[in-house]
Amino acid sequence: MGVFTYESEVVAAIPPAKMFKACILDGDKLIPKIVPQAFKNVEYIEGNGEPGSIKKVTFGEGSQFNYMIEKVEALDKDNFVYSYSVIEGDALMKTLEKITYETKLEPSPAGGSICKTTSKYYTIGDFEIKEEGIKAGKEKALGIFKAVEAYLLANPDAY
Repeated sequence: MGVFTYESEVVAAIPPAKMFKACILDGDKLIPKIVPQAFKNVEYIEGNGEPGSIKKVTFGEGSQFNYMIEKVEALDKDNFVYSYSVIEGDALMKTLEKITYETKLEPSPAGGSICKTTSKYYTIGDFEIKEEGIKAGKEKALGIFKAVEAYLLANPDAY
């Protein structure tokens, strides 16, 4: 098994507390509503969003994948940190044991936020991750993040 780590950073005009609430705490309801082509729905199998919770994410129409099962690893509402692992589903492509994501939102000098994400891909056997595949997934995640930002800018009283 190998581990491939990828880090990314994106800036948003929305302050960390508001972005965290919309994207992380309420994201299971908000994202299918504003980006239905990304996620059709999210349902909890165990728990309610706290660490240890297990949820099934069903991808939207046109996605190359059907579903993924996620386990919430950590949730720090005070420091705006969220970590989860994709532990099952066709998004693992039978070549990955799991994918772990850690997201941290920090204040930006301009009054918005900086979203820092660390992704760790745990491969099965000697499978090697291709950078193009990682970039494609990150572009989809960025699209969702920017859709939430646009929603909050258009609906300033939403959160």
